[in-house]
Parts: sequence; C-alpha cells; structure tokens
Amino acid sequence: MLILGIESSCDETAASVVENCTILKSSVIASQAMEHQLYGGVVPELASRRHCENILAVTQQALEQANITIQDLDGIAVTYTPGLVGALLVGVNFAKGLAFAAGKSLIPVHHIMGHIAANYLAHPELKPPYLCLVVSGGHTMLIEVQNYTKFRILGTTRDDAAGECFDKCARVLGYPYPGGVQIDRASQKGDSTKYKLPRPKVAGSVLDCSFSGLKTAVINTVHHAQQLGEVIDAPSMAASLQRTVAEILTEKTEIAAEMTGYTTIAMAGGVSANSGLRDSMQEMCRSHGYTLYVPPLSLCGDNAAMIACQGSYNYLAGITADESLNAYASGTPIGEMKIS
Repeated sequence: MLILGIESSCDETAASVVENCTILKSSVIASQAMEHQLYGGVVPELASRRHCENILAVTQQALEQANITIQDLDGIAVTYTPGLVGALLVGVNFAKGLAFAAGKSLIPVHHIMGHIAANYLAHPELKPPYLCLVVSGGHTMLIEVQNYTKFRILGTTRDDAAGECFDKCARVLGYPYPGGVQIDRASQKGDSTKYKLPRPKVAGSVLDCSFSGLKTAVINTVHHAQQLGEVIDAPSMAASLQRTVAEILTEKTEIAAEMTGYTTIAMAGGVSANSGLRDSMQEMCRSHGYTLYVPPLSLCGDNAAMIACQGSYNYLAGITADESLNAYASGTPIGEMKIS
C-alpha cells in the first residue's frame, strides 16, 4: 500500500510517500520560515501564495524520490484541519484535483492526528492504546490514543498553547521567528533558576493548562526592566521560561498517566523537539518505569510524512472523502472526521 501525503496547514509545503503505514519512501519540505522571519511571524496571505507556487514541484519531487508514479498510489492523503484556512485550501484543492484526475482515493487527515502518527514512522513497535502529549505552536493537549483512528482528549489549554507562549516571549526578548527554537538555544546559556515565573492552574480541571498568564508575566517583567533602564538576562529568562513550561507539561502528563493507568507515553508536535521538555519527560518516565516515545527532530515539525502515515491508517479504516471535502481552520475536534 502506497499513500501520498500532502501538508500545507501553515508555512511548510510538504509531500511524502509512505508504504504500508510506516515505511518512509520520500519526504520533501519547502519551508517559508526565513521569509516570514522578516515579519516576526507567519503572514497567512503570503503563506497561501507560496503554497500555490511550491505544491506541484514538491509533490513531483516526492514521487520521484519514492521512484513511483501517481498510478502506483492507493490513495492521496491531505491535511484538511486545523490550520490557516487559506493555506489548507491550497493543499485540499490540489489533492482533490490530483485524486480525481488519477482515480485514487482521497483521504482527509486531521493535522493533530498526523503529529501523533509521526511516532509510528520512527517507532513502528508503538501500538495503541497509549497516552500522548501533543505540543505545538497552536495546540497543547493530552490525548488518549485508543486506536489508530480513535482518540479522546483528556486535557487541553484554555488559552495560549505552549508553542505560542514560547514564540511571543521570544519576540519580547529580541529573538527572531521562529521563537521556540531560539528559546531552546538561548536556554543552554542561561540560569533556569534566576527568574521565578508563575505556574497557572485551571480551577476544576487538573489536566487542563493555561499559558497566557505565564506569557504575560514574562512580557511584563521585560517591559518593567526596560522602563527602569535595567538589562534583562535574556538567556536566563529563556531558560526559566523553558524550565517552567517543561515542568507544567510533565506534571500534567504524570497526573494523566496515574489517572488512566497508561505506562506507554508519547510526545508529538513541534514543541516535542524542545530539549528541556524532552529531558523533563524522560526523567519523569524513567522514575515511574514508563516507556517514552518521541519522534526524531525531523518529524516533530510540520511535514507530509506524518500525514501520509495517518492517511494510511485512515484508508485502512475506510475514512475517505469525495470532491466536496472542505478545509476548516478550527472547530473540528480530533477524531471527528468533518468532511462535508
């Protein structure tokens, strides 16, 4: 079984071919990060235009790397939600046209399900059910992976995601976009105990989290120092922030594991590449005897390999769509395949 995956939810145009769910045959990514760095973040209109320019060449290259043609495919998987709606529409409409012209199955993939599936490419021995911490620029969730296509949200953020907190704090500290990786790099040179930062809690929900107050605390501390003519130790603030976020997420995951009884834990999403979070989660799992699965750095950020992988499982489960498939920026809970 060969599945072509297409990803265009934000600022990466990507295509990949996966064989039999977990064998990666090709993966091509055209990143726009350097271009958006000029504006301090992703410009949706610009992202959509670049997807239009890149998607055909990226797809052709992925097929060439896999040494196959369109006719060799069993299906074409595409991210349809969540993400920037203009960017998503480029991928969805391209996939719809390609599937129709080639007579292949069109497979809708939820972006978060794709991030979780990245673990299967690196760790084919990982099998559901298990507990997964999903952390990215726009999402922070604790998810019970019941099977390859069925999921249950145990906890989520009530406001900012962890990655969004990193990005906005990085900006006020003077670091360029993308901020998360800059925070990680700066943390290696800082003192993580220098600044005492809050650990917000959500009343009535032990597994939900909130990062808006933490973000505001960092921004206010920096602005207050500037008003007094004081110099902020940016690497130490970055290290303090990273340590705080890692401890919050690790604690939530530990509680979720105790509540559900899972001893197999996974991480997914762009922020799962953060070294502080990886170390914190590894130490927690080691202390309890849990098994931790984390994708390699190449599969943590947005890519089409994860979409092709999850698309393979969707295809086997009979989850396909027709030409009425639409794109949705948000509002579609993970596991609910809204395809009309």
